[in-house]
Amino acid sequence: MDRQQLADFLRVRRAAIRPGDVGLPEGSRRRTPGLRRQEVAHLAGISVEYYVRLEQARGPKPSRQVLGALARALVLDRDQRAHLFHLVDGSPEAAAPSREVPRTVLNLLAGLGDFPAYVVNAGYDMLAWNRLAEVFMGYLSKLRVEELNILRTSFTGPGAAERLADPQHEGFLRECVADVRASLARNPGDAELRSLVEELLRASPEFGAMWADHEVAVRRARTKRVDHPVLGPVEFDCQVLAVPGSELRLIVYVPEPDSPSAEAIASLAREVAGRPGAGVVRV
Repeated sequence: MDRQQLADFLRVRRAAIRPGDVGLPEGSRRRTPGLRRQEVAHLAGISVEYYVRLEQARGPKPSRQVLGALARALVLDRDQRAHLFHLVDGSPEAAAPSREVPRTVLNLLAGLGDFPAYVVNAGYDMLAWNRLAEVFMGYLSKLRVEELNILRTSFTGPGAAERLADPQHEGFLRECVADVRASLARNPGDAELRSLVEELLRASPEFGAMWADHEVAVRRARTKRVDHPVLGPVEFDCQVLAVPGSELRLIVYVPEPDSPSAEAIASLAREVAGRPGAGVVRV
């Protein structure tokens, strides 16, 4: 149980809930945003003293019943609720994120000739990608291993300031940071992932600000728009497919069928199919 992370998470979520969200009067004498500690305790059916100790990182380990009551009191969504339970029940012996992509996933990646696709682990290291992703992105094989980390490159690499100034990319990075926090709670003994977080906290004030928000969300599909230097404007859904039994994710760029973006990706796929070379690049 990570008492400090639990305390921080409870404080941030309490501050994010308006009294009206839980049926309480807003009032005019509130000095701080969100709910008061006694209000959360009342809504969860626990004593104020017990809740205060939790927020001060000195309380006992809450039962699952108490966690469920706190999740309801703080109006946590599915990912936030799972994160709350992971903070208390996470296994400290969890393994580090695997860098070994299963053969079946590599075969699937190679067979996705119509869509750019790649595999990442919990820390957003790009571990393998298909030929269409290589050509579409145009730079993956030229990067050093440390540069193949999406978070490290986005927050500290060349052009980081410009990327962070782009609302779409900034929103994407917020989702990634929230996803990393959820992964670390599931696997608190993951030394590699924790080391990456500590590195980014030292190197990037922007990462630090996002991390301090304690946002939690598992990455799922999102729409992405790219102004490609050859294809022009392209729009697609980033489908995030979890690899069972691991922290690996297969990410596939899927355009809307019969759209201009689909036609552009299809033309690029036909061009790539006519070139010699291996179907998958792996680190």
